[in-house]
Amino acid sequence: MRVVDARDIYSRHAAEYDELVRAEDADGHLLPALLELVPLRDNCVVEVGAGTGRVTELLLDAGAQVWATEREPAMLAVARERLRNRTRVDFVLADADQLPLPDGSADVGVAAWVFGHFRFWELDAWREQIGASLDELARVVKPGGTLVVIETLGTGFTEPAPPAPELAEYYAWLESDRGFRRHAVRTDYAFDSVPEAVRILGFFFGEQMAVHVAERASRRVPECTGLWSMRLDAS
Repeated sequence: MRVVDARDIYSRHAAEYDELVRAEDADGHLLPALLELVPLRDNCVVEVGAGTGRVTELLLDAGAQVWATEREPAMLAVARERLRNRTRVDFVLADADQLPLPDGSADVGVAAWVFGHFRFWELDAWREQIGASLDELARVVKPGGTLVVIETLGTGFTEPAPPAPELAEYYAWLESDRGFRRHAVRTDYAFDSVPEAVRILGFFFGEQMAVHVAERASRRVPECTGLWSMRLDAS
């Protein structure tokens, strides 16, 4: 069993990625946690790294108007199909650091499971890359608006913790250098069967994860998620 590179997932395995994320947050904890941080109904949200539209759908369910931006055409195509019957959403092909939107055009900026990849892809310049993307997201959000960054706090574990030293460093930087506050929530996976859980999680996370899931012999796999939020200066 092989583990695929995230960049390869986004460009060549969008359908498989969607299969994974559809199984996550089986108990529906993510949206209530998000609503504790920021109101969404009738607010405009810019979402970067929308992927196949899982978080986009939650934002729409909460009554937001959404600009869903994504850099990979394959991912955006799945999102468009998934949400083809939904209104109040516009899909935009764009990089996180080059959003084709006016200054202060949104009330909320959301980046879900996006910037953590930069910590591994930009080994010598991850702070600059993530910082530029955060600055761009802040540019398109109104003064007094809120930024929310969502990242993993561990797959296969019941207590939240950064799953890699690199991510621990990134999360600490978000809090100490960028002023974000962290909130944690359980977003467990639920698959139709144990073999399906082994197949899907093993494909993305590798042989060790596949063995761990098989040994647990449960179609449910614990997952912890962090939400980092920051309110922009209203002046």
